[in-house]
Amino acid sequence: MHTLLPMPNQGPDRPELTEDELTAHYEVVTDDRPHLRLNFVASVDGAASVHGRSAGLQTPADGRVFALLRDLADVVLVGAGTVRAERYDALRPGAARQARRGALGRAAVPTLAIVSAALDLDPAATPFTATGPRTIVITHANAPEQRRRVLAEVADLVVAGEDRIDLPGALAELAGRGLSRVLCEGGPQLFGALLAAGCVDELCLTVSPLLAGAAAGRIIAGPPLPHPARLRLTHLLTEDGALLCRYQIVAG
Repeated sequence: MHTLLPMPNQGPDRPELTEDELTAHYEVVTDDRPHLRLNFVASVDGAASVHGRSAGLQTPADGRVFALLRDLADVVLVGAGTVRAERYDALRPGAARQARRGALGRAAVPTLAIVSAALDLDPAATPFTATGPRTIVITHANAPEQRRRVLAEVADLVVAGEDRIDLPGALAELAGRGLSRVLCEGGPQLFGALLAAGCVDELCLTVSPLLAGAAAGRIIAGPPLPHPARLRLTHLLTEDGALLCRYQIVAG
């Protein structure tokens, strides 16, 4: 993997990025407030999935950054629809990645937080039964009571909002638990809602060197935004035709 932006000092035969150099590209310095990073992969023609899943778009470079971003995070935030579509497992970094997390000042295993208004989640699924940090489920006060009781047996419920989920409030609750570095892995509906609520700090986007066709959705779904969100490119990496972009949201 090589750096395109900022302009590297090396010539065309520059060496591959080391793990320390790659980590420096993505490290976040945060205070007590939540810092929300989105991570997505898309094809050159904008598809966010192939046959309903993102796996068909992923590249080795994307997988490397995917693992690093998880290792830099305190909590991985994901929508319930994506948990089902992508068949999410519990977060289980191996010994080497746990050591890297420790060196970065993180807990050995990140916490998983699932956003669900309807609470249509399987309490027997591995995110709720595996050892490790207890999974957090974020919902609202009017979510189905019976499902709330069942999930409360296997997860920590965060109730944010009355009739709909208060995403800024939920992120503040996570930060209050010491989970201020938030990595959101989707899906598109959750990305759209977080962006509309003004919660997003940055987007890490891998552009996979594929054309997937018009059937797939994009990385953002939901109602149109009142105004396009402006981005600032902070770095651009490349490997085997894939582009790995890191953008900051420009305030205002």
